Amino acid sequence: MTAKETLPYHQIPEAPTDYSSGNVIARMIDGLGYRYYWATEGLRTEDLSYRPSEDASNVTETLDHLFGLSVTILNATTSTPNIRPYEKVEMTDTEKRVMTLKNFKAASDQLKGADETTVSKMKVIFKRGEQTSEFPFWNNINGPIADAIYHTGQIVSFRRTSGNPVNSKMNVFIGKTKE
Repeated sequence: MTAKETLPYHQIPEAPTDYSSGNVIARMIDGLGYRYYWATEGLRTEDLSYRPSEDASNVTETLDHLFGLSVTILNATTSTPNIRPYEKVEMTDTEKRVMTLKNFKAASDQLKGADETTVSKMKVIFKRGEQTSEFPFWNNINGPIADAIYHTGQIVSFRRTSGNPVNSKMNVFIGKTKE
């Protein structure tokens, strides 16, 4: 990423003027993107390796999972199949962060302005070999979107425990961070 490129979700974009189904879901993803941006901003090596117990995922493993969720969230907006088993892409933690944020932004952009009919045609699709499973977009909300919010909160908690709390100037209600 060049110096001229900026990551999405340093702040939440302006709210849409109407509450169409696509805009509401897009706004949920924008809130997630903002939280993820600040949860992952300035992570140190000790934050990335932190795990609260032996059987828990560390922050790097959680970033891997969040990247996969971001792909699933984005794929649902175009009814693109998610191929299983999931092929892990080798990226640095910084590259995962950038791609996750871009996936959230792309998903939000796909949804903005979409009406009920358009959203109802979007599907969450999983393909494993010759077998395909298809689910309504509802499952994207209570599944990957909710799970991504949950795991973003874990990163916030883990980094606080490892001595590197998130920026205290972020305001999730307003969606802006004081400079």
